[in-house]
Amino acid sequence: MAKAADGGVTLAVASGKGGTGKTTVAVSLALAARDSRPVELVDCDVEEPNAHLFLSPQITAREPVGILSPEVDLDRCTFCGRCAEACRFGALAVVGRKVLFHPELCHGCGLCALACPEQAIEEIPRAIGWIEEGQAQAIRFLHGILDVGEPMATPIVRRLKERTSHDRVTVLDAPPGTGCPVIETLRGADFALLVTEPTPFGLHDLRLALAVTRILGIPAGVVISKDGIGTDALERYCIEADIPVLLRIPMDRRIAAAYAHGIPLLDALPEWKEPFLGLLEASLNGAKRVR
Repeated sequence: MAKAADGGVTLAVASGKGGTGKTTVAVSLALAARDSRPVELVDCDVEEPNAHLFLSPQITAREPVGILSPEVDLDRCTFCGRCAEACRFGALAVVGRKVLFHPELCHGCGLCALACPEQAIEEIPRAIGWIEEGQAQAIRFLHGILDVGEPMATPIVRRLKERTSHDRVTVLDAPPGTGCPVIETLRGADFALLVTEPTPFGLHDLRLALAVTRILGIPAGVVISKDGIGTDALERYCIEADIPVLLRIPMDRRIAAAYAHGIPLLDALPEWKEPFLGLLEASLNGAKRVR
């Protein structure tokens, strides 16, 4: 995404695994920023969005998202099978004088239409989900929702990012893991906050997430959630990998209780506003160094 010259910056909050507190960090970062900067929060976890549970946004716009899928004109089709041969995902199959289409496998690439020698394939839009936009406590809010049974989250993530502003702080709440939707979320970000926990699983998944940011050329910092459990292996790895630890959030029953009731951390424990303002400034400074 192109960056505006007037100070727009994109911060992605990611994690190699679920359950680390990624959404807690993203929501808290946006709430900390809202008093001093225009800010927007974009929930890119379109398979299981949950940032709205903490911000209760007033939704003002809704837009469907679709991909182009093939429709075969059987009067023109010669059942040669070229379309099926071209589809690397197996979404098309020609059996006798029938063309079978499996929409759940279609990636909307259009190669089947290009391969058809009879021009018997027309690409038509097929809805796979939608995006919603609204306002929440002085925060512009966007999230996407993937239809049940649809496998293609990336087009919705891409559409969400197309709708972001270029004149404010944009906080992207990425899906967990390191798959295609995560890569699409991270691509073009100015700085990534990698949320992890000091356990062997947390360390393993941090290594994967950090590798993705380095392949994409995105500077990153670490937020340690549930600090105080596990060992010091995570801290030692961060030193060895030369990645800064920007914030530590302790294993605190009050934080867990607030999360369980859909209460933002900064509302439940206002004393956390200053640490998150510090995290915001550290992230913005990290982004500036490479812009």
